[in-house]
Amino acid sequence: MTTFSVWAPGAATVEIDLPTRSPARRGMERAEGGWWRLEVPDAGHGDDYAYVVDGSDPTPDPRSRWQPEGVHGPSRWYDHSAYAWRSTGWRGVALPGAVLYEMHVGTFTAGGTFDAAVERLDHLVDLGVDAVEVMPVAAFPGRHGWGYDGVHLWAVHEPYGGPDAFKRFVDECHLRGLGVVLDVVYNHLGPSGNYLPRFGPYFTDKHHTPWGSAVNLDDEGSDEVRRWIVENALSWFRDYHVDGLRLDAVHALVDERAVHVLEELSSDVDALAAALDRPLFLVAESDLNDAAMVTPREAGGLGVHAQWLDDYHHALHTLLTGERQGYYDDFGSIALLAQCLERVFRHDGAYSTFRGRVHGRPVDTTRTQAWRFVTYLQDHDQIGNRAVGDRIGATLGTDLLKVGAALVLTAPFTPMLFMGEEWAASTPWQYFTDHQEPELAEAVRQGRRREFASHGWAEEDVPDPQDPATVERSRLDWSEAGTGEHAEVLQWHRALIRLRRATPDLTDPRLTRTSVAFDEEARWLVVRRGATQVAVNLGEDEQDVPLGLVPGPVLLASAPVARESAHAVRLAPRSVAVLGAAPPRWVPA
Repeated sequence: MTTFSVWAPGAATVEIDLPTRSPARRGMERAEGGWWRLEVPDAGHGDDYAYVVDGSDPTPDPRSRWQPEGVHGPSRWYDHSAYAWRSTGWRGVALPGAVLYEMHVGTFTAGGTFDAAVERLDHLVDLGVDAVEVMPVAAFPGRHGWGYDGVHLWAVHEPYGGPDAFKRFVDECHLRGLGVVLDVVYNHLGPSGNYLPRFGPYFTDKHHTPWGSAVNLDDEGSDEVRRWIVENALSWFRDYHVDGLRLDAVHALVDERAVHVLEELSSDVDALAAALDRPLFLVAESDLNDAAMVTPREAGGLGVHAQWLDDYHHALHTLLTGERQGYYDDFGSIALLAQCLERVFRHDGAYSTFRGRVHGRPVDTTRTQAWRFVTYLQDHDQIGNRAVGDRIGATLGTDLLKVGAALVLTAPFTPMLFMGEEWAASTPWQYFTDHQEPELAEAVRQGRRREFASHGWAEEDVPDPQDPATVERSRLDWSEAGTGEHAEVLQWHRALIRLRRATPDLTDPRLTRTSVAFDEEARWLVVRRGATQVAVNLGEDEQDVPLGLVPGPVLLASAPVARESAHAVRLAPRSVAVLGAAPPRWVPA
């Protein structure tokens, strides 16, 4: 016996279409709250179905768990209990102290599937990361894309392998001790395959977003839309066993209700974590620069467990590369990097040139723990939203790549690497799509070219998102990892992660235990994490870098440390050294 149900509050009639059953069409019964239901004794796992609302064409289920024929095809009933989990002893992974690794399934390997990705998981174990952050897997148009234009948020993209393959991937991660974080998008749906308006008021013109009408979080009928979001999130935790969710662009979730949907979501996730007896967490992408996002609900915040920290990325990227265009305009000095290390946000009520106004608010560093902010030297946006998708290694030499890695992996925040970063992959990561409608494909192509033409790029130099060669260029070349400077950079990342794990100062979440000394003109800085010191020489010449604490042993260095004294360490140009705590002095009684 299978019960089909769908929310269609304004419909006069709803039928279910079961093409392999007789009769194929059956009328559904109206229930409370705008729901329609029907029990079908002879239907179950693997059966195709669709809904017919007021005589419309058969339409996929808004809560479809399986779309084997793509976003426009029928839904297929999926029974979560049919999968036999093997990692039943998994106890979860906590975000404090963890190192994350962002991965796009379609370009992580040549195969571009979950099963192909499993073959490379041992590399991540050897690297030392704690959790894999998987870019969106909700069903989206075509075969390949970034995943942020998904339209069936409950279904796993079939070209990646579908729902069973994702469960196998999570299983294999957990069996190796790796957590899984899934990137989810609730602020909009893609332009192709969005059939939700046929069913009900999933969107509202009360608010507008960069994608058009807003997801209906606070207008008439929004109760069920909010549950559609919250229950989707809970399903990834409960049915797919993921450990965390990364919430895309939550600043675009416009919600004027007394209880914001993020607060409602965090409350339900915490309740599920208690029921499952394992840690679960939410990580927001937020442009608001407001620590209320990650402040616990009982302290008046929204209760999201962590958020991405773009300000630290921007401060570090501009310092290493010298780039200043666009939103990088307000960054570029050592002083601003130091501000982020000590106070989290660059824009904490300060004027933002890019926005043309003041932005953000200060963080109470005595009450907010640093692990609640996820930071990185590279991520999918900061690479893929460049005109040609060039990684930072296309600009920097190995010496500065090592410095950048050290300043991420020894920072007080939760560090994250982007796939291939650990060996300075030479492959770009470009913007690619596979829209099947010619008009939409051309609009995306021309829009991309116009965007970067306004920044001085020749149109012919901007990769065509629809060209299959664009996605092929973006696939990792795993043969690089063991050769030359790539192997050297890989070994450096492994050493940094081991050092972070072995040194309590480097995982200490107290922002008050981090301080920075620097000389802007001489281009050196020293980050003090408790009694551990990270000394950096960004200058072009060897120089003595003064230390505020008596130095202990050199724990790790990117270049030979020429001389140590009680007050300074001599560093090669563009190098970094991590020094441990000095041994305590013995004073005779």
